[in-house]
Amino acid sequence: MISISILNIKDDINKIKIIDSLNSDYIHIDIMDGEFVPNKVDMLELPSLSTKRDIHLMVYDVYKYIDLYKKYNPEYITFHVEAVEDVLSTIEYIHSLGIKVGLSIKPNTSVTSILEYLKYVDLVLVMSVEPGFGGQKFLMNSTNKIEELYNIRNNNNYKYLIEVDGGVNYSTKELCNKADILVVGSYITKSEDVNNTYLSMK
Repeated sequence: MISISILNIKDDINKIKIIDSLNSDYIHIDIMDGEFVPNKVDMLELPSLSTKRDIHLMVYDVYKYIDLYKKYNPEYITFHVEAVEDVLSTIEYIHSLGIKVGLSIKPNTSVTSILEYLKYVDLVLVMSVEPGFGGQKFLMNSTNKIEELYNIRNNNNYKYLIEVDGGVNYSTKELCNKADILVVGSYITKSEDVNNTYLSMK
C-alpha cells in the first residue's frame, strides 16, 4: 500500500486535490510541534479529502493534537514512543475514539523498546529518516527494523501493519519489501507526472 505524504505541498491546495484524485491507499498527514522535532507544521485547514487519512504526530502534547486532528476521521493516528510517558494510556485513548493506533520509532530507537506494546497497536511506523523534514535520504539500518518487526509479528500472530516513512522512492522501495505501507512524499508530489509516478510505486 502507498500513503502519499503531502508535507511538501501542504500550502498548495490544488496540488493536494490532484494527489487526492489519485485514489491512493492513504494520504499521510505530518504534524510537527517545533519541539519534538525542529520543524513546526500544522494542517488544520486542509480541503475535504476522499482518500483515507493516515496522521503522523511528531509532537510532545499528543492528546492535544489527537483532539485537534480527529476531525479528519483518520483511519490511523500514529504517535512516537519517545514523546509520551504512558504509552498504553495513549493507545487506549486513540482506540476509544474509534481510530486505529500507530506507534512510531525514530532511527536511533530500537524495536526492543516497543516490544511490550506490539500486541495493542494496529500499525508500527519505522522512520527511515530523522523526523522533521521531507526530502531526506533513506537510512539503510531501517531494513533491519523492518525485518525484525516482520518476524516478531509472524512469531506472535500479532496484527499490526508495518509502515516505512522517509526517503522512499522507486530505488529504495525494494529495501522495504516486508513492509505493508510505504509513505512516499516528494518523489510523487514533486514529480512532473504524479499519476505515472504513483502507478510506478504501486
